Amino acid sequence: LAVTRSKVQVTFSSAGSRAASRTSLAFRCGRLHVSLVQLCATLANLALFRSCMMTEYKPLSIGPHQVWPPVVLAPMAGVTNAPFRVLCRRQGAGLYVNQMLTARAVVERHARTLELAEFAPEEEPRSLQLYGTDATYVTEAVRMLVGDGKVDHIDMNFGCPMKKVTRHGGGAALPVRHRLLADIVSGAVRAAGDVPITIKFRMGVDDEHLTFLETGRIAVESGVSAVALHARTAEQLYSGTARWDAIGELKAAVSEIPVLGNGDIWEPADALAMMDHTGCDGVVIGRGCLGRPWLFAQLAAVFEGSDMQGPPTLGEICDTMIEHATLLVEWFGEHRGIRDFRKHSGWYLQGFPIGGEKRRALNQLRSLDELVATLALMPRDIAFPREALRMRRGHTAGPRPVTLPVGHYSAADALTLLAAAAETLISGG
Repeated sequence: LAVTRSKVQVTFSSAGSRAASRTSLAFRCGRLHVSLVQLCATLANLALFRSCMMTEYKPLSIGPHQVWPPVVLAPMAGVTNAPFRVLCRRQGAGLYVNQMLTARAVVERHARTLELAEFAPEEEPRSLQLYGTDATYVTEAVRMLVGDGKVDHIDMNFGCPMKKVTRHGGGAALPVRHRLLADIVSGAVRAAGDVPITIKFRMGVDDEHLTFLETGRIAVESGVSAVALHARTAEQLYSGTARWDAIGELKAAVSEIPVLGNGDIWEPADALAMMDHTGCDGVVIGRGCLGRPWLFAQLAAVFEGSDMQGPPTLGEICDTMIEHATLLVEWFGEHRGIRDFRKHSGWYLQGFPIGGEKRRALNQLRSLDELVATLALMPRDIAFPREALRMRRGHTAGPRPVTLPVGHYSAADALTLLAAAAETLISGG
């Protein structure tokens, strides 16, 4: 334990472990005192990091792709565009998935959808998420994306809990229709050829209608390369606590392919705890990285066993905000790029006592110069508020009863198509 006027650092060393022989946690604190809260949190986390020392983590295998560290950025609408993916990729390696496209829109070549399918030159492998409820459209969309050489990996979304989708039997409700699900997924795998297909889903509609184990078996039988489970039901939406035990159950039932876990990973220790608790092969990071792309740098450090830097100061966050906004402006142009950035400012500064006036200014930005000028007024040496690390970001709704089509459960064995409205442009899961 090393304590200075500006930093608390705890280092744990262990001999004989390939995965990590030395892990260091460092937290910046006030110029004249050490934060007792940060110190206690650091010491408490040591037990979790010690488990990392004794665990041999392996690269995540998705078809021909070896992903190290075994970390995946979850696709999020309006967030995981090319600028955000590039920003996260600069922090640390992993798999960074593009926003979700609907199969029908791909086949009909909607201009907006084709724009979303673009990647930055430095992105490799190129990964995107596809959603569809009609096997014919899904198969053709996959064939087009692969044939055009646009992708190296396709993830499929069967986890959206939104009412406008489930009321037509789509999203997280679709796995109830297990024969239709198998038809869709197997068609995608056949059309993809050597490009790996993965699927992401929830535990089920609610606790009375759990489908995740059957969905996992369908994935294996269909030739899917990996599966990811968001350990909540559709009824939970994004509320409560992710039930990691379900990830462990899925891993035990689906041993032939990698299983990834998703839900409530806010800090690197959470990722290690999930993998140790469930035996899963990798983690999917969603809301935890909103306003915190540096989380990927911390994850890379703990998996490599190198020194993990603590949360950035306010000044360092301001620098990242400017970097992010600059990437958006270069990709979309200033007007659209700055408008897109506004929502990120709240996530970046969540928990910091910067005052309402500065927050309002950031929510009304019109140019990159305005952003730079506003951030120049921020006190750069403010330490990251420890309590902000676990503050919920993004979606927080739930629980809420799930709306389904009449007779949805009794039609579990049917191959009849869902209503076209089930393929409303959605995201999440």
